[in-house]
Amino acid sequence: MVALMALAGLVCGHRIRTLADSYDRVPEPAWPPKVELVTAAVAALVAWRIGLPYVPFAVIGVALAVIDWRTTTLPDAITLPAYPITALAILPTGELPRALAGGAALAALYGLLWFIRPDAMGLGDVKLAGLIGMAAAALGWQAWVVAAFCGQLLGALYGLALLATGRGTRRTQFPFGPFMLLGAFTVLCLDG
Repeated sequence: MVALMALAGLVCGHRIRTLADSYDRVPEPAWPPKVELVTAAVAALVAWRIGLPYVPFAVIGVALAVIDWRTTTLPDAITLPAYPITALAILPTGELPRALAGGAALAALYGLLWFIRPDAMGLGDVKLAGLIGMAAAALGWQAWVVAAFCGQLLGALYGLALLATGRGTRRTQFPFGPFMLLGAFTVLCLDG
């Protein structure tokens, strides 16, 4: 099953590259196949550690991370349909009510952060937080708390690294979605 998910990840990774190119308009070279290999690895790891219901979230998450990293945009055309897709995938686990509550709670928390400092975070991050909250809460409230914290921590560490290396200032903007998703994937895969 894990090998099948890795193969599906390779195929999806190629589509993700094409999709990201359509948002970026500066095509990334086809070789080495970084996006395909990352998608395959994430899909296989998530399938192995926590099961098939979380693979759609993982693949969508890779797509959003790649697009956000390249364009600093989390497109609604991907984020919004990811909600019902993730909900349908989680449904067989019996944890959908908690997942929906977790999604609403994390979106509200990020919405508050956005309201306080709209220049520091985009609405795309708020929408992504709801998706991450759904996936993490389906595994339990402890996973939800750690996923919410882990994304913030990873983003802060990256910001500090930019400052320490002189590649950024306190006002330097960078895409936050990839760090949110990396934190979520870490929690999901360690929880399994």
